[in-house]
Amino acid sequence: MSRVLTVTLNPALDLTVRLPELHPGEVNRSEAVVMHAAGKGLNVAQVLADLGHSLTVTGFLGADNAKPFEALFAERGFKDAFVRVEGETRSNIKLAETSGRITDINGPGPHVTETAQAQLLRTLDDVAPGHDLAVVAGSLPRGIGADWLAELVQRLKALGLRVALDTSGAALRAGLKAGPWLVKPNTEELSDACSAPADTAEQQATLAAQLAAQGVEHIVISQGSEGVRWFAPGRVLQAVPPRVQVASTVGAGDSLLAGMAHGLLTGLEPQDALRNATAIAAMAVTQIGFGIDDPARLAELANGVSVHVMTEQ
Repeated sequence: MSRVLTVTLNPALDLTVRLPELHPGEVNRSEAVVMHAAGKGLNVAQVLADLGHSLTVTGFLGADNAKPFEALFAERGFKDAFVRVEGETRSNIKLAETSGRITDINGPGPHVTETAQAQLLRTLDDVAPGHDLAVVAGSLPRGIGADWLAELVQRLKALGLRVALDTSGAALRAGLKAGPWLVKPNTEELSDACSAPADTAEQQATLAAQLAAQGVEHIVISQGSEGVRWFAPGRVLQAVPPRVQVASTVGAGDSLLAGMAHGLLTGLEPQDALRNATAIAAMAVTQIGFGIDDPARLAELANGVSVHVMTEQ
């Protein structure tokens, strides 16, 4: 299998509260409370580890509450290349209702100084060579601008790595200019990044062509329960997932990204790669937490994914 580096600049301790229905302004009683060391890049790393890949994880961690993350790294066998910064890694509260609706309350996280930013770039110079792929995923912490993210993507490319990028807003707009190998926006994020509508297949094709001209080879557009469109060199594929009982949508996009990376890294046929990635995302919404703990269930879900070749050259 491959060696993958994930970069999570703004990780979080996710506190997921499960409850039948949220009633704002009233006393609500939970059914369960679960805490995870998380962040988009770390979520991707956990799925890729379950798929057999070797992981190095990096980014910024608050020194005051690093232990839950260090425990995850030890449990999963991740190589820890995180830069510790002053303060605490942010805490996020996720209110997960039985209907599948999620209410997010995200904390601010620590302020990352220019000194810490320079330290991370030096760390990447040391640890990145030899990896097959870098996944840069998630939001930016305080103190880091979008242009710095673009510099990070360019740095990883200069070190010989393909880069998969999953972020939003100004960070995505800047990151796209650096020409990552793969991006995974949803329709709203794509529309915002390109300042154009992205609702229809035709509109998406137009925007995908623009991104391809900037050097982006794979544009994977997630559309929730409506499925996934994958614009790749020479072909466009669409996948529709099976219907499942939704426990939480948290981590579904991260699982999709991990599945796509796995398919491309292992050389799966395009339709099989998309089918498997879509099934991994469908499995993610049925659980609280990240990873693949039931391969038989995953295979069952994959059999229920419909994949359609929209265009092929």
